[in-house]
Amino acid sequence: MFEIIKLLFDICLFRKGPQHLPYSPWLLRITVVVYALVNFLMINIGVNRLYTLLMVGVGILLVVGFSWTMLYFGHKRARFYQTTSALLGTDAMISFFAMPGVASMMTGGMTLLAFSVMIGLMIWHWAITGHIIRHALDQTLMFGLGLAFLYLLASYQVMALLFPEAAGIE
Repeated sequence: MFEIIKLLFDICLFRKGPQHLPYSPWLLRITVVVYALVNFLMINIGVNRLYTLLMVGVGILLVVGFSWTMLYFGHKRARFYQTTSALLGTDAMISFFAMPGVASMMTGGMTLLAFSVMIGLMIWHWAITGHIIRHALDQTLMFGLGLAFLYLLASYQVMALLFPEAAGIE
């Protein structure tokens, strides 16, 4: 398991790509569980438990649906397990690093430091997602970043539409 965490960390540092993860349905299941746990803990800071479970479930469906659709239209369906595991695993890692910032913003207010850290993590998440997409589709980094931006923007919009109370747009 340590090797998988190290590989995911290397993907976050742009040293490796999703192709370095093992082709494994088991790994995909593990990353879904880890993603769900980490995001549940992070979202639960400011939202009730049932709402949190729904948000985590929708988040998983968005990642899996995006990954499958992207690979289907890119004619790279064989890369589904590795790509989806990389997307879920790196997102869980970024969310883990974001937890102190989220907790700080929820309990102590919006400080400049917490806000700056959160913006930095969001940009890093976008860059990692673009890096994964680039490798999964054998495209340029600019293509990967563009598709990652569209995906992240669309997923934020879907979450805000489905869960307006959590987004603060009631």
